[in-house]
Amino acid sequence: MPDTEKFTPSQTGSDFFYILAFLTAVILCCADYFLDFKKFFFLPVLLYFTLSLLSPFFLCFFPAVSYVLLRHRSYPSLAAGLGLFLYFFGTKDINFYILCIGHLGLLIACVLQKSTSCYERLEELYRRTRDDSTELNLLLTERNHTLLEKQDYEIYTATLKERNRIAREIHDNVGHLLSRSILITGALQAVNKDDTLDESLRTLDASLNSAMDSIRSSVHDLHDESINLEEAVNGLIKDFIFCPISFHYDMGREIPKEVKYCFISITKEALANIMRHSNADYVQLYMREHPGLYQLCIEDNGNGTYSLDSGIGLINMKERVHTLKGNIQILTEKGFKIFITIPKGV
Repeated sequence: MPDTEKFTPSQTGSDFFYILAFLTAVILCCADYFLDFKKFFFLPVLLYFTLSLLSPFFLCFFPAVSYVLLRHRSYPSLAAGLGLFLYFFGTKDINFYILCIGHLGLLIACVLQKSTSCYERLEELYRRTRDDSTELNLLLTERNHTLLEKQDYEIYTATLKERNRIAREIHDNVGHLLSRSILITGALQAVNKDDTLDESLRTLDASLNSAMDSIRSSVHDLHDESINLEEAVNGLIKDFIFCPISFHYDMGREIPKEVKYCFISITKEALANIMRHSNADYVQLYMREHPGLYQLCIEDNGNGTYSLDSGIGLINMKERVHTLKGNIQILTEKGFKIFITIPKGV
């Protein structure tokens, strides 16, 4: 055991070592709080213990250092520090008051570290709970949005089916009744010999024919509006077994019937051309609605030969698009591609 002297504030140079020990402990604690040096944590601790061997004043602040050691769960370093603490403060020449203060400081450091650990665990639990709650809210919002979209789509599909049913009922029932009435009226006009009834029969016949024309127009409009473009194209894709098709649909519900028929006809013709003239093994089909236009794009990865001028199918495509004042571009580099745009409000 070295011959240590009892240190008091009156010793020569004791103030210097005391302040140096205080500043060293403060720097170590602050560095542990603001810096992340878990891998090199043993270096400042080793330096502090080395200085403690040179001057026992450094051990006066060992409780503060022990808090850092407990924070990093560096129990071997804590045991070494306790050994140095007892080595210097366990002699009979050491002030018993400092010994008691040191042990009390170690006890307080243990309590504080335990409280800090509990607080950090609670903070981590709160953070995970908050993140899980945020993630759950986002998931629920997304699911609700999906359910609303699905519900709206089902309502839209049901509306189209109901329109189709009404059109069919009118055609099968009212249309047939009017047709029979027109035939009966025509027969009466043929056998009528009373001149006073000719004008009435002609008026009745004209009224019945006008009613038939109105009903026929209404039935056609209902039938046209009942067409679901996405379902119609999916039906064409289902029947297309030549190669896989990637279909991307991003259009609204209020699509003019002329655009629907145009896109359906062009898609049908394009798929038929792919089967006849292409050796493609993959087809991409895009239908998009933009603020000012409708867009259709069909492309494959084949290298077949196409006649861009004399093909009846391509000529029909161009006529349909030009009728709607749209643009069509046909490219044959790196496969076959049809790019169509039709302005809105035509």
